[in-house]
Amino acid sequence: MFCLNDTMRYFLCPGKTDMRKGIHSLCEVVHNFMGYDVKQGDVFIFINRNRTTIKLLHAEYGGLVLYIKKLEEGTFRLPSYDKESKSYPMEWRDLVIMIEGISDNPLKRLKRLKDLRQNV
Repeated sequence: MFCLNDTMRYFLCPGKTDMRKGIHSLCEVVHNFMGYDVKQGDVFIFINRNRTTIKLLHAEYGGLVLYIKKLEEGTFRLPSYDKESKSYPMEWRDLVIMIEGISDNPLKRLKRLKDLRQNV
């Protein structure tokens, strides 16, 4: 079953990623550019130049999984870069904060598409 959780390690790839890349091309980026092995079960996160599309790649029992989210409004805010790991080491909560658009100000969130169910 598709599953991401707080026991996994998360790494955001530095730089901008061409979102036309598929699973195999992203595996090459992880191996050649980041120096990691996708098969270890870590989650690798890729962001496009405009910070409006995110892809998450990880291996689970039985194969590779690729999650994609494209924002209709707003952008993803990136965490601080760690030169030692050549990545943006993240935890589950950091990923959730980035995807949900939660800001440092608890009264304000970053722009996201409004709930479509409200317009029914």
